[in-house]
Amino acid sequence: MKMNQFWIRGLGIFGILGGLILFVADMLLYYDPISLSLKQNMGNASDFRIIASGVCALFATWFYMLGLGQVYYAFKPTKPIFRNGVLIFFGSILIAFGIVHEAYIAIATSSKLAIEHNLDIKEATFLSEKINKILRLFVYPMVGVLSILFISQVWKRKTLYPRWIIYFFPLIPFLIEDIVTQYLPGNIWIIVKGGYLNIILILFFIASTKALWNIKKSEKN
Repeated sequence: MKMNQFWIRGLGIFGILGGLILFVADMLLYYDPISLSLKQNMGNASDFRIIASGVCALFATWFYMLGLGQVYYAFKPTKPIFRNGVLIFFGSILIAFGIVHEAYIAIATSSKLAIEHNLDIKEATFLSEKINKILRLFVYPMVGVLSILFISQVWKRKTLYPRWIIYFFPLIPFLIEDIVTQYLPGNIWIIVKGGYLNIILILFFIASTKALWNIKKSEKN
């Protein structure tokens, strides 16, 4: 894949924008300055916030997939089986981010109806939450395979990434989510906990873009 420096940077910025847009979508569902109950907050969200959150997920997924082009370029020196494996598994995970978010739209809608009609919110959201959990079961094995492919190739210096990018690979912050969020105060907890998965992808694409910002100059040297 031939790509000039402008597009290498641009694709990384698209990835960052994808994360920011889906983070906003999370906050449209979860954020409330008073309540710390994510489900209750979803139920209290206005129709506009729920609809806007769902639309944001579509655009965020498109931008995430554009950002993946930068990762694919970084794996240019690797064997095709590793490069294409990263493309397929990372791409599948990024698409799943958008799909799982839409599953949360179902949870938000169910919560809203439960609050409006004085129904038990736990019973009302049971089915939509079950669907959400099932969707995640398909994603976790992909994360495992991607992690092996990504970390092994970067550690062996087979890619254009420096080794320090491993610290920003989503698996690492994902595993320490509870440690990061457990001592945060109320409003900050809602923001970080509610948007955590997209925050770690934003950090990854920022790190990736920084690592490859002048990669064409480095290749010439």
